[in-house]
Amino acid sequence: MDKQSHSNATRGAFEHVPVLLAYIRLEWLLQHFSPRVVWAVYVCINSFITIGLLAMLALFTGSPFVFPSLGPTAYLFFFSPLAEASSPRNTILGHAIGLICGYGAFVLTVASSPPFGIHPGVHGPRVLAAALSLSATGALMALLRVSHPPAGATTLIVSLGIISRPKELVIIEAAVILLAAQAFAINRLAGLPYPLWRNRDPAETIDMTGRAIPERDK
Repeated sequence: MDKQSHSNATRGAFEHVPVLLAYIRLEWLLQHFSPRVVWAVYVCINSFITIGLLAMLALFTGSPFVFPSLGPTAYLFFFSPLAEASSPRNTILGHAIGLICGYGAFVLTVASSPPFGIHPGVHGPRVLAAALSLSATGALMALLRVSHPPAGATTLIVSLGIISRPKELVIIEAAVILLAAQAFAINRLAGLPYPLWRNRDPAETIDMTGRAIPERDK
């Protein structure tokens, strides 16, 4: 049973490859390469483009338009674009939750400590800030049904004081929105039915017993 589920999940991860290749008239590639290889190239090229553009924007503006948690977000956009966690809704709201929880934990525990650049190590207040921010982010994402795992990294970046000024937090959220817009454009140009905001079909999650639960039943 587990092997069959794993096999189905593996096939599902690459089920959009024929759609992509047919749209750009390159379906003949499947005669020479496996769907896994083609999808890997797709993820590689588009991740390079999206993060590269944001990195150039950061270079020219001197603002943090690139930060670590954008990496896993970009990966989700192009590896599993139709997953609920990859939708613009979950991405934008998930990172917003992470920013709010991270900044709240930072203000409560770390704001009076030396800046991260002066004292980069981990000490008591930062331990508490990290725990508070991640637990609050996870709880709110579960409560609001906006699961987006990379937001867990965003909240830690803020709560630890690595990026903590309100102006920078606005820029971070703007970068997330820009990345989502790029993913929408690229995936739609590739012929994939990437959602404008959220997936139409109710998402399914797995409960503690392994049973799939539709979103509407949770």
